[in-house]
Amino acid sequence: MAILEVRHLTKTFAQRRSWFSAAEATTVVDDVSFDIEEGETFGLVGESGSGKTTTGRCILRLIEPTSGEVRFKGEDVLSFAPARLRAARRDMQIVFQDPYSSLNPRMRVSAIVAEPLVIHGIRDRTRREARVAELLQLVGLEPSMARRHPRDFSGGQRQRIAIARALALEPSFLIADEPVSSLDMTVQAQVMDLLMDLQRRLKLTCLFIAHDLRLVENVCTRLAVMYRARIIEMGPTAAVFGSPKHPYTQALLSAIPVPDPAARRQRIVFNDAAINGSATLRAVGDGHFAAI
Repeated sequence: MAILEVRHLTKTFAQRRSWFSAAEATTVVDDVSFDIEEGETFGLVGESGSGKTTTGRCILRLIEPTSGEVRFKGEDVLSFAPARLRAARRDMQIVFQDPYSSLNPRMRVSAIVAEPLVIHGIRDRTRREARVAELLQLVGLEPSMARRHPRDFSGGQRQRIAIARALALEPSFLIADEPVSSLDMTVQAQVMDLLMDLQRRLKLTCLFIAHDLRLVENVCTRLAVMYRARIIEMGPTAAVFGSPKHPYTQALLSAIPVPDPAARRQRIVFNDAAINGSATLRAVGDGHFAAI
């Protein structure tokens, strides 16, 4: 059963090239559609500027979409009044890419993690403090760290704090927006192990946004590849990695480093001019679709 249904999602911004020019429309999410099943980890991948982060933020209405439909547990998120949207965000949370900018440097960790509890009406201080201690332990930090500030922590620890904050209200759906891209390789593995463990233990449904295909292969059951604001390939992770159909996906996969230095991989050079930019997704296998 799909917990999230995205249909024909579009986001267009009006931009000026100079103070004296007329505003021009720039489409950064173009007719994007996909479903995420309950308990699934679904990957959304693509290069920087492909529209994947904007898609995630439009789903939560952190950015208002231009058009389309987003249904969460059968309800139309885009029709929610402000009060209903606030209530829905108890169940839909996000972990942002940069732990250095997503945490308020002037707040103590206790206040950062407890902020969603305060916003959603949990006024009892003792109850909040107990929940903060529980959440810090959940993400592998000591409860005694609650009195410190973000500057006292490493990047990986800051991202653990951000994850604790996202889980404060016990959401069922979590968007992880490139949660490890700003961390070094060793810390990336630790944070990814934590996210995968939490997904299993808390039975979370996740939208995992990334440009690192290695991470997506190990984490996601299905994925969609975005290029220039559109989804150009989508399907089970094993099918997309094992038999990519779109030239862009083929080029992306050919660029993944091979661990064995003696092994050779043929690098595919992507030719943008050779693809049909107006092609729509069509079935190319069992649950596998490509815009070819």
